[in-house]
Amino acid sequence: MSDNTASRPIASSTGAITAVRGSVVDVRFDERLPPIRSLLRAGTDGQIAIEVLTQVDTRHVRGIALTPTQGLARGMPVVDTGGPLQAPVGKAILSRMFDVFGHAIDRLDEPKDVSWRSVHRQPPPLTQRSTTSKVFETGIKMIDVLVPLETGGKAGLFGGAGVGKTVLLTELIHNMVGQPDSTHKGVSIFCGIGERCREGQDLYAEMKEAGVLDNMVMVFGQMNEPPGARFRVGQAALTMAEYFRDDEQRDVLLLIDNIFRFIQAGSEVSGLMGQMPSRLGYQPTMGTELSALEERIANTKNGAITSIQAVYVPADDFTDPAAVHTFSHLSASIVLSRKRAGEGLFPAIDPLQSNSKMATPGIVGERHYALAQEIRRTLAQYADLKDIIAMLGLEQLSPADRAVVARARRLERFLTQPFFTTEQFTGLQGKLVSLADALDGCERILRDEFKDYPESALYMIGAISEVKVAKSKTKADTNADTNADTSADTSADTNAKESAHGANAPTAAAQAPQEQEQAHAP
Repeated sequence: MSDNTASRPIASSTGAITAVRGSVVDVRFDERLPPIRSLLRAGTDGQIAIEVLTQVDTRHVRGIALTPTQGLARGMPVVDTGGPLQAPVGKAILSRMFDVFGHAIDRLDEPKDVSWRSVHRQPPPLTQRSTTSKVFETGIKMIDVLVPLETGGKAGLFGGAGVGKTVLLTELIHNMVGQPDSTHKGVSIFCGIGERCREGQDLYAEMKEAGVLDNMVMVFGQMNEPPGARFRVGQAALTMAEYFRDDEQRDVLLLIDNIFRFIQAGSEVSGLMGQMPSRLGYQPTMGTELSALEERIANTKNGAITSIQAVYVPADDFTDPAAVHTFSHLSASIVLSRKRAGEGLFPAIDPLQSNSKMATPGIVGERHYALAQEIRRTLAQYADLKDIIAMLGLEQLSPADRAVVARARRLERFLTQPFFTTEQFTGLQGKLVSLADALDGCERILRDEFKDYPESALYMIGAISEVKVAKSKTKADTNADTNADTSADTSADTNAKESAHGANAPTAAAQAPQEQEQAHAP
């Protein structure tokens, strides 16, 4: 047997495979049927894991394989491990990378001094939950000002393919964990569900280089793995997070990329098990399965689990059932816009579609709330005026509307920010901006303090104090261009005069003898 079953009581119940259909395996037990969610082992040294999902009759169970089923055949023996799938917990799992079974996949030895817990656990009861609300600062202007996150809450990054969900998630990890003066001093757990193996390797290398692996745990069930493994890796990561919250009494930052792949894996499992699909082919139990995962992410008197989840939106359709069900569990929804990404406004967060339950005067304060509302109002007015500008031009607007457009365009550019995780691609040094600096910059832009500055002076900067440097550079470039143009014009005029003088010289020489002849004529 594998190492992660050594601590379990091995039951004597042994069965035999009666059917194998892809990842679905039917097993016959003559003595005792294993309970639902029991883990079965088959194959050489028990390398193939099967989780029981249904009991077909008094002698047969049907399960989903968590590993590839190559090599399985009818009649092969299957052993009931006597318990469910388990995950390792303990201080020894810090700085390590695991798969869904708790095996280390970072090319290091298996961790010692760990205990094993079932991945199927109940959410904390309401009597143990904390009801206090506290803002979780990220250092990203757009998020902290317009979509503040909640400590112990759940935030979702919604967007289609290629709009920057994983980049934004990686930047949040860097800002919250990778900074020496970071306010987050707890444990960070990254859970990769159904995403690219390359991204996991890159993240591991970046966190190791930043020196923050000592307080991180990574769990991966990537897109090349069977749907059963992708379906359970989220529960494995949550089991580790609950250990640090409840036993170690530490705050936990749980990052999930991508929660849609969890739903997708559940849909695959449901289809393989022969269940009737619901709307758009999703499993009929999607709401229940998602709630079982999301409700375990909670604040208790011992600590808090703050979760930030990337959510892929199929075809940018926010009415998709997967996106709709996920929205209902979140305290903050950050919507990424393909249009803003196309305009080069990064992070490509749509300020009008994104929202947060924390953006209330009682939590963030009167000044922050009033500024956020004024920013949204200004950007909304600009969005309404875009059609008029496209048809008639900016000159046809009233002076008040032109002022709104100028303020909105400067706000859009000030709320962009260079990321630490993209320095090698953009050549711009990353910026970490405090909430006070972000609010101060937005307030001064709304008061028209920078109406004489070019919009480009506010693009991709950190605090508002950097705009003067940007303006001086812009002025220097403008003066250089002006001087060059003036020199070119002066040289052109001089050359034109010389050419004109050279062209007129023969005419004057020809006129001189004629005048002399006329003077000597009688």
